Amino acid sequence: MDRFVYFIFRALSHLISLLPIVAVYRVGALLGGVAHWVLLPYRRLVIANMTLAFGAEKTSRQIRHLAWEHFTRLGANFFSTIKLAQMPGEEILKHVQVEGLEVFDEIARSGSGSVFVCSHLGNWEALAQMGPLVFPCKTGTIYQRLGNHYIDAEIRAARARLGLALYERKAGFLNAAQRVIEGGAVGVLADQHAGDAGLWCPFFGRLASTSPLAATLAIRTKATLLCTAVYTVKPGYWKMVVEKPVLSRTENVETLTAEINLVLESQIRRSPADWFWVHNRWKTPNPNFLLARYKRGVAFAPEFDPAQLKPFKMVVRSSNWLGDAVMSAPAVQALKHGRPDAHVTVLVKAKLADFWRRIPEVDEVLTIDPKDSIWDVARKLKGKFDVAMVLPNSIRSALEPWLAGVPRRVGYPAQWRRKLLNQPLVIPLRKQKNQPARHQVYHYLELARWIGAEVPDTLQPSDFFPATRQPASESPIKIGLCPGAEYGPAKRWMPERFAQTANAVSAQREVQWVLFGVAGDALVGEAISREITGKQMNLIGKTTLSELMDRLSECAVLLTNDTGTMHLAAALGVPTVSIFGSTEPSLTAPLGARHHILRHQVECSPCFLRECPLDFRCMKAVGVEEAARAVLNAL
Repeated sequence: MDRFVYFIFRALSHLISLLPIVAVYRVGALLGGVAHWVLLPYRRLVIANMTLAFGAEKTSRQIRHLAWEHFTRLGANFFSTIKLAQMPGEEILKHVQVEGLEVFDEIARSGSGSVFVCSHLGNWEALAQMGPLVFPCKTGTIYQRLGNHYIDAEIRAARARLGLALYERKAGFLNAAQRVIEGGAVGVLADQHAGDAGLWCPFFGRLASTSPLAATLAIRTKATLLCTAVYTVKPGYWKMVVEKPVLSRTENVETLTAEINLVLESQIRRSPADWFWVHNRWKTPNPNFLLARYKRGVAFAPEFDPAQLKPFKMVVRSSNWLGDAVMSAPAVQALKHGRPDAHVTVLVKAKLADFWRRIPEVDEVLTIDPKDSIWDVARKLKGKFDVAMVLPNSIRSALEPWLAGVPRRVGYPAQWRRKLLNQPLVIPLRKQKNQPARHQVYHYLELARWIGAEVPDTLQPSDFFPATRQPASESPIKIGLCPGAEYGPAKRWMPERFAQTANAVSAQREVQWVLFGVAGDALVGEAISREITGKQMNLIGKTTLSELMDRLSECAVLLTNDTGTMHLAAALGVPTVSIFGSTEPSLTAPLGARHHILRHQVECSPCFLRECPLDFRCMKAVGVEEAARAVLNAL
C-alpha cells in the first residue's frame, strides 16, 4: 500500500511539474472545494474548530463560508507546495515576498542564533525552500518522520535540496541546539496538539496541549525567538513575514510557551482561511482530560486573564436517589478543581435539583422533569458539552448523552451499556476480588481520579457547603428524627421504637423533636408524633428539599434510618445516629467519627433486600436503650 500511494504521489508530482504555478494553485483550489463537500467528517471538524475559535465573533453562516474558503486554500497550497519543491531558487523568490528580513539580519550580525517558531499557515512548506535562500546563516528545521517512508524520503529530499538541515524529532535535539549555538537558525512547528507531553496553554481562549520545544530550545541556547508565517497573497503568490521579537525575555519555559500561543493566534487571525483547521488542535485527552495531574500543567502569558478562558463544559448525570447524589458530591467537586476552565453542570431529576444548587463547585443545574422522555433530555444536552460523566449504572442514564452526541462519555460499563460509553472505567475482575469493598463515596471518586482529578486516598469529614453549620443555640435543643426510607421497609426501624427513644431522651434533656420525611412517610410520622410526649414538630411531607436542608442545619443531631436524609445531614455537618439492618455501613454509612452507627450483625445481613422475607431480626436487634444512649452521647 505504501508503494501504491507513493506511485500516486510521484504521478501527481509529474503532472504538477508540467503546469505553471498559478495554474497549479487554481487546480488545487478547485479540488479543495470538492473535498469540502465530499469529506464530511473533516468539514465538521473544521467547522467545530472555527466555531470554538470565532463563535463569539462570527455567525454560523460566516463560519461555514470560512470553512469552504479554508478547503479551497488548503488544496491550493498543498499542490503549490509540490510545485515549489521543483522550482529553482530564483523562480521561488519571484513568487514569495519576504517581509521583516532586516529583523533577522540584525540578529545575525550580532552573532546570536535564532529559533523560528513556525505554524501550518498558508504555504508553510515555502519556509523550507526560502530559509537557505534569504537567511545569511546556516538553517535547519526539526521535523517528524511521515508514516510512509517512501514519501517521507521524497519530502526530506525536497526540503534539503537548497541547503536546509533536517533534525528528526525522535533523534533528539543536540544537533539542532548546536546549530543555533553556532549562530544558525532552526525552525520549530509549534501549533499542533502535543498530547500528554505538552504544556496546557490558552489558544483562542481554550486550553490546548502545546509543545514547549521552541521555548526550551531558545532558552537553553540563549537564542532569539522569532515567529514566522507565510500568508497567501493571491493565486501563486505568498508573503513570508519575519516578526519582530515581541516575546518577553523570560527564562521560564512555561510562560514563553504561553506567549508563543498568543502570537500564533494573532497570525492566524490575520488570515484565518490559511491555517490548518483540519487538525484537532483542542483534542480532549484520554483518559486524563482533567489536567491536575499533568507533569507540565497549565501556563498563562502575563497579559492573559485566566478568567477569560473559554469553558471546558462537563455535564454530570446525577443519581436519582438523594443518598447516592450526596455521596457523589466529592467526586463532582473534584471535577471542578481538576482544571481552571472547568464548567460543571449537573443533570438531575427535578426533585434533587436544590441539593446540587447548594454545591459551590456546580455552575449550573439542568433538571429532568417527570414528563421528560429520553429524547427530551437528549435535546437539553445536544451541542452543549465536551464531556458527560454518567454516575448511575442504568442504561437510560448512558443513553441520554449518547443520543445527544456528547463527544466524550465516561462511566462504569454496567448493565450492557459499554458501547454507549467511549471512555468506560473497567476494573479488572482480579482487582475486584483482591480489593476489600470500599465506601460508595470512593466508587465515585475513583471515576474522578481516573479522568485526572486529584482525589484523596482517604476522605476527611468536611462540609460540602461554604458556611459552617451553626445550630440554633436557644433552648430546647432541636433533634431531627427520620423514620422513613424510600428504598423499602427492610431499611426502616419500627415506628414505636423511634417514639420510645424520643421519650427516653426527652426524659433526660430538654429537647424538641423535628420529624423529617417524604409524603409517603406521613402515616408513620403521625403514629410516632402521637406517641412522643415531649416537644415536637412534624414536618414530614411538608418541606421542599431546600427547606429540609435549612431545617436539618438547625438540628444538633439526627436519629435516622439508612436514608438520603442521613447522608444530607452528614453533608451539612450534622452528627447522626443511624440504624442499619439490611444494608452495609462500610459501604454507605456517613463518614467520620461524629456519626454513630447502630447495627447488629445477624446471619442473613446484609441482604440488601427491599423487604425482609424472614422475621426482621436485624432491626429488632437494635434496642431503644442503646439508641437513646447514642443520641445523648451525640449531644
